[in-house]
Amino acid sequence: MIQAISKLTIKGYKSIRSLEDFELRNLNILIGPNGAGKSNFLEFFRILEEISKGEENLQRYVSYMGGADKLLYLGSKATPFAEVAIWTDNACTHFELKATQVGKLEYLQMQTTETTGLDEAHRNARFDLLRERIYRNHKFYHFHDTSDLAAVKRPSSKRDYEYLRPDASNLVAFLLRLKKKHPKDYAYIREVIQLAAPFFDDFWLREEDDKDDILLEWRQKGSDYPFHPSQISDGTLRFICLATALLQPNPPSTILLDEPELGLHPYALALLAGLIQKATFKAQVIISTQSASLIDHFKPEDIILVERKNDESVFSRPDTVKLKIWLEEYSLGDIWSRNILEGTADQ
Repeated sequence: MIQAISKLTIKGYKSIRSLEDFELRNLNILIGPNGAGKSNFLEFFRILEEISKGEENLQRYVSYMGGADKLLYLGSKATPFAEVAIWTDNACTHFELKATQVGKLEYLQMQTTETTGLDEAHRNARFDLLRERIYRNHKFYHFHDTSDLAAVKRPSSKRDYEYLRPDASNLVAFLLRLKKKHPKDYAYIREVIQLAAPFFDDFWLREEDDKDDILLEWRQKGSDYPFHPSQISDGTLRFICLATALLQPNPPSTILLDEPELGLHPYALALLAGLIQKATFKAQVIISTQSASLIDHFKPEDIILVERKNDESVFSRPDTVKLKIWLEEYSLGDIWSRNILEGTADQ
């Protein structure tokens, strides 16, 4: 598995005033009330990806989000810059995002450190590579849009298969590539989808030589009629996207999912929990959820509590000592639903 993030500091980004040296594990399930800051935490990783693509992409993203004032805690007047430090097992990269007079964010690379003994030239080269891997090699998947105009339902270029895009807009091309180059992984994805949707037989991946665009068609068991993506339920389509993201043979080092439970049947939720746990053998997984049913499938040590206190997001791990008593009578999801899940300390 590619090195995942072991510890993270974020200061001054959106509702996160000060999250310092916070431990991230291989599986991290963020829970908390609406507006607590779970999505802000996940969206932080989007800006990392834009930084890795270059200055133009960073400023395009900042503009799309409404400018520096919308990305800094209480605006750029109160918080002129955000500070970030990202640790892997043996290294750390540190940078700032500073507001400019015209509402942009300036990326400032700061100190980098590593535990191994390297001279300065090799250390700088090592950290250029490390920074690229940390910033770029994660994906924030968001499969909420299953409307008639959703990108996943529209034709996709069959050449767009290098990685699964965050909105699954290239799902059909990605599946076609898996079927050709990773047939076992493709077959497993198909089998898992059949567990959630017993009527589903297979994808109909028609690749015509004279056409670049292909459509996500599928077959029902006992029929050779090619169904369109609009002829499948929203929940099933989201599950297909989730299964593909979590079972891909070469995943990014960190997979991020925001409320993956949306529109899923309870049995599909149980399957999803299993896929999440399986994905942690190859990648770090960070998830935000409101579902007590989904939480029931995980352990207390997988949970991160997110609360809004004094107009800022506060992150903590559950108090396992107090939790042990409650777990004798209630499930983890029940405890969360009853609002009696407490953290060990403010972070």
